[in-house]
Amino acid sequence: MTSESRGADPDFAELARPGESRSDPAVLRARLERWLVTVLDAESQPEVTSTEIPAGTGMSNETVLFDAVWTEDGCRSEHLLVARIAPAVVGVPIFPTYNLDQQFHVMRAVAERTSVPIPRVYWSESSPEVLGGEFFVMERVKGDVPPDVMPYNFGSWLSEGTVEERSRLQLSSIQVLVDLHAIAEPHRVCPSLRCTDGDDEPTGETALRAHVAGQRRYYEWATADGPRSPLIERGLDWIEANLPTDDRPAVLCWGDSRIGNVIYQDFEPAAVLDWEMATLGPRELDLGWMINLHRFFEDLATMAGLPGLPDLLRREDVADTYRELTGHRPADLDFYTLYAAVRHAVIMFRVQRRAVAFGQAQLPENPDDMIMHRASLEAMLDGTYWAGVTAGAAS
Repeated sequence: MTSESRGADPDFAELARPGESRSDPAVLRARLERWLVTVLDAESQPEVTSTEIPAGTGMSNETVLFDAVWTEDGCRSEHLLVARIAPAVVGVPIFPTYNLDQQFHVMRAVAERTSVPIPRVYWSESSPEVLGGEFFVMERVKGDVPPDVMPYNFGSWLSEGTVEERSRLQLSSIQVLVDLHAIAEPHRVCPSLRCTDGDDEPTGETALRAHVAGQRRYYEWATADGPRSPLIERGLDWIEANLPTDDRPAVLCWGDSRIGNVIYQDFEPAAVLDWEMATLGPRELDLGWMINLHRFFEDLATMAGLPGLPDLLRREDVADTYRELTGHRPADLDFYTLYAAVRHAVIMFRVQRRAVAFGQAQLPENPDDMIMHRASLEAMLDGTYWAGVTAGAAS
C-alpha cells in the first residue's frame, strides 16, 4: 500500500514514517546521474535535472521523483521518472522482504499482455550501493488519486464528482481486475509467484492455501519482537478453518487492488500502481480487497458523522459488474472480505508497531487497539457486519 506524489498515506502511516530514512535530494541527483550512465548507451549523455522526495512517500517503499534528459536515436528528450526503493532494515519495514525486481517483472508482464494501464518500467537495479536499497525506475504519470488523508470519501475530487463520473470510475476500476484475471497461465507468465512445485498449474484453492500460510508467517514475523494480537489470531484461525473450495485455475491477482493505488484521468485509470502484493490466487482475492478497503474508509466516515460514499463499490454492485463482464459469479465474498480485513489488520498492526518503535505512539494496554478497524473485524467474525451495512444503507 504505497503512494507516489499523492500525499495519500493514512494518518497512521505518517506516525510510522521515520525522517531518518530520507536522503539529500542533491546527493540522490548525483548518484542517479552516475547510475544512468551505466544503463544507457554511451552516447546518451544523461543528465538528472531535478529530484524530489515527496512528503507522501509510501509506507512500504521509499519514493524518489526525478526528471532526466538523455539522447536517444539522435534526439534529446525529457523523461519524468519515479524510483521505488526498498526501505532500510533500520527503518522498521512494513514487510519482511522487498523483491522490487519481482514487482518490476510483474508490471512488465501485465503491460505486455493486457490493456491495464501500467506505467512504463525502465530498469531494475538489485545493488543497494546506488540508493541504499534495491530499486526500479518507472514512468511518472500525471492525474488524480483518491486520497487517503483525508480519506477520499470525507471530501475530495471523487466525492465532488457526479454520480455518473463515480460510476465510470467504479466500472473502469473493476475492468482492471477483469483484464488482469484474464491472463492465461499466469504461473508461467510470472514464474516467481508460483506456489506449487514444478510447472503445475495451481488451482484457486491451492493458491489460497499457500497465500493464507504466507499471511500466518507474516503475522509471526510482524509480532516477533513485540506484542501479539488476540483478534488477528482469532481471525487467522477462522480463515484457516473456513477455506472455500475452488478447483478453477488460479489467476494473477494485483494484491493491493484498491482505488487509492490508481492514478485516474477523467475518472478512468491512467496508471495502476503498487504491485508488491501481487500473487496467484482466486479472483475473489482481489475483489474482496477492493470491496473491503472501501468499506474501511466508509466505516471511518460513519464514525466521523459524515455521509461518505455508500453507493461506491458496494459489495453486490462489484460482484454483479464482475459477473456481467466475465460470466464468472464471485463466490464466498463473506470469506474474502473478512480475509481482506484480517490481512489489513496485520499490516496496520505492523505500522503501529513501527510508530511505537520510533517513539511516535504509545503502546496501548490492549494490543488490539492498534487495529483501526477493530470493531468492523470483530463484527465480521461475529457474522453481524454486513447486516449492519445493509441496515445503514437503507436508513
